[in-house]
This record gives sequence, structure tokens and C-alpha cells, in this order.
Amino acid sequence: MTKQSKIVSPDKTGASGASRRGFLHAAGGAAMLSASGALMPNLFAADSDQANRKIRMGIVGGRFGLGFQWHEHPNCTVTGVAELRPERRDRLSKTYRCDKKYDSMEIMLKEAKDIDAVGIFTEAPNHVPHSIAAMKAGKHVVCAVPAAMNLEECQQLIDVVKSTGKTFMMAETSYWQQSTISARKFFQDGKFGDLIYCESMYQHDGLDSLFFENGKKTWRHGFPPMHYPTHCTAHLVGVTGQRLAEVVCHGWGDDNEILKNNAYDNPFWDETAMFKTDTGMGFNVRVWWRGAHRGGERAEWIGDDMSFYGHHPNGQGPLIIRKGNQTEKDDAGFVRNLPKFENYKQPNWWETEMLPKPLRHNSGHHGSHTFITHEFIDSLIKQRTPAVDVYEAVAYTAPGIVAHQSALKGGELLKIPDFGRA
Repeated sequence: MTKQSKIVSPDKTGASGASRRGFLHAAGGAAMLSASGALMPNLFAADSDQANRKIRMGIVGGRFGLGFQWHEHPNCTVTGVAELRPERRDRLSKTYRCDKKYDSMEIMLKEAKDIDAVGIFTEAPNHVPHSIAAMKAGKHVVCAVPAAMNLEECQQLIDVVKSTGKTFMMAETSYWQQSTISARKFFQDGKFGDLIYCESMYQHDGLDSLFFENGKKTWRHGFPPMHYPTHCTAHLVGVTGQRLAEVVCHGWGDDNEILKNNAYDNPFWDETAMFKTDTGMGFNVRVWWRGAHRGGERAEWIGDDMSFYGHHPNGQGPLIIRKGNQTEKDDAGFVRNLPKFENYKQPNWWETEMLPKPLRHNSGHHGSHTFITHEFIDSLIKQRTPAVDVYEAVAYTAPGIVAHQSALKGGELLKIPDFGRA
């Protein structure tokens, strides 16, 4: 029997009354059950009505919104696209083979009678207002990251999901990275033993090229790095189901004129946070937007039996490190254990029955876009909770909001509110 094989149901208020090892496995198992398509094939039931049903999508936002496969999914059709800019509106229309175009989301919500759900890929500060408007108009929502801009918006989002009964899913790519799917499998199967540490990075030098457009500031000008934490927090919360409970964060800035006078009063290019989970585990997160470093989103999961190092921008990995029975002497003559390591051949999960046949091809952000497409549509067809529902979305987003406040306060230790679970 592998470690973590015995599931101990956690107390609703935390891990009290359960072993830490048992709690982590229980939380991970719950996350897997809520994301029923994460590990098992997402084949449709024999019910022909369900298998033939079409979700009618409206897509809002003609930049990131172009990168999904709604038109390829056998249970989806795009019946409307909306975008303020005509050229982007035309690109949406062409990509999704949809002739019905709207000049704005507001017009689409008012006029369209043939839309079940809305994909919101607008500017980050508009995510909550747009999501709330769509749900109040009777539409299900899949929204780009981050879920919210502040803690008040996090609660507003949850409240509207409750009051409308509509599905909200956040389109977080790191949850569906091929390496994250592997880590989730390892965790569910108890391969790590006791997971003792996790580290994640989102490094993207050069984002300041998006600060201005035609001489005018965009919403990205000075956007705080830790307000965009979900590419990292998904690597832990989306694998184990834990919640991040407190944080110390430090920021770095260089008084560059480009960063000054931004709408967020943010002085930092880079922010580095040390989180503690609700079970006491350490989780290091780096969101860096300037410096001599390689870019990318990647993570490593460290256990007492096995560790998994995901793909690295310097070309290393993915690697598996296993506890070894051999020993060696270090350069000072002290004896230490000699772990075994092996190259991990990363499966292309997008080639498997986890996806319908039309979606079994590579896509953006390490093969995640087809998974996001399918997870949302499948959750609506089967009337189940999506993997990254509103509670998970907030659990990925809120820790970064608090982390930025810690950095502004010189690295003060701050508590992170727990907004609950579905």
C-alpha cells in the first residue's frame, strides 16, 4: 500500500482531526472528484440527448479569446462574438466561423437569444463586472485569469454564482499543463509520499511592451505581478486541493520611469512570495516580469518518497527524483543518502481519451487550451462542477492579492482569507 492511500475526510474548518498526510490526500481526492475529467477519459454517457446537445457560446474579447477551440468541440457551437474593435471582431468571426457579430458584450447580452454561455477574455479589471453581468443575464461563464482584482470582488463573484445558479469557470492554463496533469496523477496515487514543499515560477520579461498602445497607457501598465498569480498557485492548489493561508512577499523595482504613475501605484517589476498552506506546508512563488532570466511557467513538487521537477526553461527536465537506499560522501566527507533520478518522458495527455477526438491536438500554453475548452463544455453538458470553479478560481487569485499587500508593507506576514469550497 502506498502512502496517502487511506483517505481521511478533513474537518470542514481545516485539517483538525485528521493526519496531515491523510488530509492532503483527502483534499487531492476531492479536487479530482470535482474535476472528473482531469484524470479519467471524459467520454459521453450513452444518453443520446446528452451526447448530441450543443452549448451555444458567445465569445467576448478578440485577443486571448482567439486561442480556444469552441468551434471544434462536438458539443459546442459559437453563435455570437463581441469586441469593441472592428478588426478584432472580424478575427473572432473568422476564427469561430460565426457571422453574428456584436459591437460590445452589453449589446450581445441584450440582443442575443441563442447564447447559453459566454467566454470572457477582456481586460483583467473588467473580469468581475463582465462575469457578473453575463451571469445575471442568465449565461454560464468561462473567464480568463485572474478571477478578480481585490478581495471584495472575490466575494462578489461567489455571491453572484450562488444567487444565479450559473456555472463560473476560470480558464487557468497551468491547471491543464501536461506536467501539472502528471503531478496530479502522482499526488492522487500517493507517489510523492508526504508532499513537503512546492515551488512555482511565472517569469515573463518584456511585458512592458504591452504597457502602451498608440501612445496611451493600457490596463497592463504597472499591473502588480502578484495580481497575476494563478499560473503559479494552480500548480499547488490545483494538484493537492490545499488552501494558502498566509504569506510573506518581497518586491523588486528599479524606479524606472516606464513603471511610474501607473493606476495601481505599483512600484515592482518582480515579486517573490513564501506562502504557508492550511496544512503548514511551504510554497514558494516567483512572478517576475524583468531581469536576466528565462521565461515560462513551471513547478516542482518535493515529497519524502518522490519529487517531480517539471520542464525547465533552461532545457532541464522533466525529472523524477526517488528516495534511494544507497549512500555517498559529500565533498566534506559526510555520508548522505543518494537519491535516484530519472528522466521523465512527459506524456502528451492531449493525445488521449481525456479529450474528444477533434480536440486531440496540441494547443497553447503547454497543451492546455483544448482541455480548458472541453472542461467547460463537458461540465455544462453533464451538469457538473468544473475543475476550476468559482471557489478554486478565488483560491488561486486571492493569495496573490494579499501577497502584493505584503510586498507593499515591506514583507509583512499577512493572513489570507479562505473563501470556502463548493
